Amino acid sequence: MLEGNRVSRISVRGFAVASATAVTAVGSVVGVASGSTAQNNDAEATASGTTLLADIPAGQQAQVQTASLTQQADAQAIAADAGAKKVAEEAARKAAAETAVAKKKEADEAAKKAEQEAKEREEAKEKASRDAARTDISTTTVQSSYTTAEIQAMARQAVPSGQFQCFSNIVDHESSWNYKAVNASSGAYGLFQALPASKYSSVGSDWQTNPATQIKWGLNYMNERYGSPCDAWAFWQANQWY
Repeated sequence: MLEGNRVSRISVRGFAVASATAVTAVGSVVGVASGSTAQNNDAEATASGTTLLADIPAGQQAQVQTASLTQQADAQAIAADAGAKKVAEEAARKAAAETAVAKKKEADEAAKKAEQEAKEREEAKEKASRDAARTDISTTTVQSSYTTAEIQAMARQAVPSGQFQCFSNIVDHESSWNYKAVNASSGAYGLFQALPASKYSSVGSDWQTNPATQIKWGLNYMNERYGSPCDAWAFWQANQWY
């Protein structure tokens, strides 16, 4: 081929780029994103397959630059969206945790309130039962003597069912349900070994012969001093007296 008719590789490459309709058709564009200019010579560029911005026809350079900037903007937008999503998710988790804590606190307070109300109802029920029972045993017919079974039946009328076993435990240890039991050394008397024995008289003058009077006194004593027969029994177990 004649020297004057030789076609350089740059011209051929420029023609190929000019005929492309998309940026991807020319390979990677060196220097578009960073603004740097390749220093490699024509032979090196051809060997590596890299297209320089200078190799692209002037009419298409603006298009290539715009596409590159658009790509960068899209990447930044994606990163910004991901960051915003992460912040929103963290805020949502925090709000959910705070809501859960608040609900648990409300539930605990409601449970505590319900427990207190149930306790108060039970105490009121026991009090009403004690008051009613006191009336019942007050009308008991006085006898010359009483069996253990009869005395225990009187006590069951006066003492709430949930407290009776504790009440009975104390009487078992103090007098074995003998309403005339006397401690020879101290003078303690009756079912509850009251000392002095005259304490029973605060409930009735027949305390020496009527176990119902002693039962009323003993129940009053346990409730007023300890809160209940079971509380009195707990004290007795710890101290062997009450």
